[in-house]
Amino acid sequence: MKRIPIIDCTDLYHPHQDVGDNFDIVAAYALPEIDLRAVILDVTNRFRPPDSLHCLPVPREPGLIPLSQMNYIFDRQVPFAVSPFEPMQSTGDEMRHVPVFQQAGIELLLRTLREAEERVELLIFCSCRTVAAAFNREPELFRDKVGRIHISAGTSSGEIFDVDWGEKKRLPLAPGSAGYREWNVELDVHAFVCLLRSGLPLALYPCASDRGPFALHRHDSYYQLGKLSFIRRMEPRLRSYLAYALTRQLRHDFLRAMEFDPEPELLDQIDALRSHHVWETALWLEVSGRKLVKRPGVGYCIMAADDVKPGDIILKNDQTPCRIKVRDDGRFDFELTTGKTGVTIYDRGDDLEENERAMGEALKELYLGFRCARQA
Repeated sequence: MKRIPIIDCTDLYHPHQDVGDNFDIVAAYALPEIDLRAVILDVTNRFRPPDSLHCLPVPREPGLIPLSQMNYIFDRQVPFAVSPFEPMQSTGDEMRHVPVFQQAGIELLLRTLREAEERVELLIFCSCRTVAAAFNREPELFRDKVGRIHISAGTSSGEIFDVDWGEKKRLPLAPGSAGYREWNVELDVHAFVCLLRSGLPLALYPCASDRGPFALHRHDSYYQLGKLSFIRRMEPRLRSYLAYALTRQLRHDFLRAMEFDPEPELLDQIDALRSHHVWETALWLEVSGRKLVKRPGVGYCIMAADDVKPGDIILKNDQTPCRIKVRDDGRFDFELTTGKTGVTIYDRGDDLEENERAMGEALKELYLGFRCARQA
């Protein structure tokens, strides 16, 4: 099997800010089609101390602990590093002024690209800060070594809102334009605009629509997974990892914790969690080449393209060519086209309810099939 080299950029924190970040990183390690070359930890300084927005009573830091746990249970040495803590100062900012410790993510990304013998896919599940700063430093390296940049961010269509970390006000809207400034764009507007104007091959997966971040739209990638009770049936070390992450454990023996089943009360806490918001699955389907399939008599599955049988129905999860026009404030308009433009946008078809139902059912079965490395 030819494995796809990727660099994963994620705003994974410890303790978690968003359940999805800890959940999603498992796919990067466990999908057999993926060759995970590096993980870049996106950090925004204002989210490190306690805050009322997320009602988190303890500080949080970049996800060095969960990534150490992932390397431990998968018996890997995937390198990881943190990115600058503050947004870019302009679209051309190379971020050479930030402290040395915060340069590590940019340097790891550039080094990984230099060492690659083939083109690498970049996956961004956070702000575009590290990738944009690295591109500004070495644009020719990106043109030579990057396959596509997959960006989980932005708004697919709709009504303009100006979002100031929880406060929003309605702004005038031009007909047919995308307006709500989505979370990952808001984290670093200059970085998002930089990449959308870069001329690099882009695959866009908007996280929001005119109705906000938790609504279904043909061109946004959001869906609800439902309850997480199935974690009880996952491979033991993955169960331990997710129980540690999702219940915001602060144990100092964070590696040893992966060796034992979680206490029943921790699994009870997971059962009580509300439904899980997901934006990331479409990216993993696209990059891995897997298909979302409805198999008669079986149900919905995520499977390798070679495993699709006659009679299986492949559900639409495509990247459709488009033209984009990005504004200075990070909002963008797009127009679908049949010609090649270097930019594509996610398209899951018209049956949004079936897409959500299929994704939820198939993703659970996919995760139940994941296995960690054998331990001595």
